[in-house]
Amino acid sequence: MEIRWEPLSELHRHVMVPSTFESTTVFDVESTPRGFALIERRLPAPFRKNYDLLENPLNWPARFDLTKWTLVGAHAGNERLGGAIGVLEADRVVLWDLRVSPELQRKGIGSALFSTIESWGRDRGCGELTVETQNVNVAACRFYERQGCVLQQANPAAYPQLPEEIQLIFSKALTKL
Repeated sequence: MEIRWEPLSELHRHVMVPSTFESTTVFDVESTPRGFALIERRLPAPFRKNYDLLENPLNWPARFDLTKWTLVGAHAGNERLGGAIGVLEADRVVLWDLRVSPELQRKGIGSALFSTIESWGRDRGCGELTVETQNVNVAACRFYERQGCVLQQANPAAYPQLPEEIQLIFSKALTKL
């Protein structure tokens, strides 16, 4: 596997890897004196989500200033395995989008992409990495925790069009190496 820096003009290639998941569980979020607790609950039927249907990434260049964005892709030869987008915001880097081909997940590709965006932010003086997901994306929550992220915020009313979903903001302190 090779991680390659790519121009944002390659966004159309990035979205060729689907940003979808299916889960049979969801996290309920409880506030505790020491932060948040995620309590896993089984769903009566599998939950499926396609992020790209909710917001087409190809519209991002028209909606956002991309001057502080970066795109990296994971490749095996000419095959795109996944990719990640990082955004600089003040003294933090936001992991805006991370996707790995569903059949290739849990093989270290996501971790390599996460680490690349983390290093990119650190090299630009960022003291923190943040990432947003939802309580319905149990696999993503677990992944971010494995990367050293801590749940900092839980916002139940963040998505009025998706009232069953709770916005979760994870963060990781970036220390200079």
